[in-house]
Amino acid sequence: MWDQVYGIGGLEMVEVRKSFKELVHILFLTIYMNPNLNGNGKRKWLMVPFFGRTSGVECVNNCGDEVGRAEYTEETATKEKFQRSLSLPGCSTSLSLLGTGYREKVFAIIGVKVYAAGLYVNPSILSTLSTWKGQSASEIQENSALFSSIFQAPLEKSLQIVLVRDIDGKTFWDALDDAISPRIKTATPVDESALSTFRSIFQGRSLKKGTLIFLTWLNPSKMLVCVSSDGIPSSADATIESENVTSALFDVFFGDAPVSPSLKNSAANGLATILK
Repeated sequence: MWDQVYGIGGLEMVEVRKSFKELVHILFLTIYMNPNLNGNGKRKWLMVPFFGRTSGVECVNNCGDEVGRAEYTEETATKEKFQRSLSLPGCSTSLSLLGTGYREKVFAIIGVKVYAAGLYVNPSILSTLSTWKGQSASEIQENSALFSSIFQAPLEKSLQIVLVRDIDGKTFWDALDDAISPRIKTATPVDESALSTFRSIFQGRSLKKGTLIFLTWLNPSKMLVCVSSDGIPSSADATIESENVTSALFDVFFGDAPVSPSLKNSAANGLATILK
């Protein structure tokens, strides 16, 4: 017996063949390929066997979800999804996701989530952390030397911020500056210039929900800033060159008093798993 289902998930036709006891299902997916993609515009057949009682329609709907879960990690508090691997401007290789978290501000005793965040690192950084092999997540989280070692490594790491509400660019910068400035004991002209460049990216800019902000440390004294409302950026908005500023910013998120404890905790769990 053949069941036909039309218009599912962009497929032209799905046919499900069932055995008498519905123990075996074989899906034939007929997909019309764009000539620009396969060069000839011909139909291609894909045959995928399924064993068990899952219907073909369920499989069409759910198999894509399985692939999605393999490629993304969801930050649980905000439900924002982060790619497990990213290629970013200025980076020599793809960066791997180490942990996710969220930033919350309290207004009149009510906690309001502002953004979700994910820490990505060059996988080669992990080979420099053998000193901490075997430590638990709590030991790693309390050990500032480990996160300092990650920052000092001359390899890329990036913080991806995803806004979960609309916010004025000036408001975003003021909150960031309030966290950075106290961490710089005596600002030099280089530091002031770097902060001015950093500020100019956000001043007069409306940041909508879903905006992506990437803070990418290429080395301890050089950082790229990218702001995008349309997916992963292909170029940087500005370059910040001041180790005092770049290290202060890293400390804002991964120092002893992080603005997002959930992010640092998640990163520590990720490191503990890797360094077993």
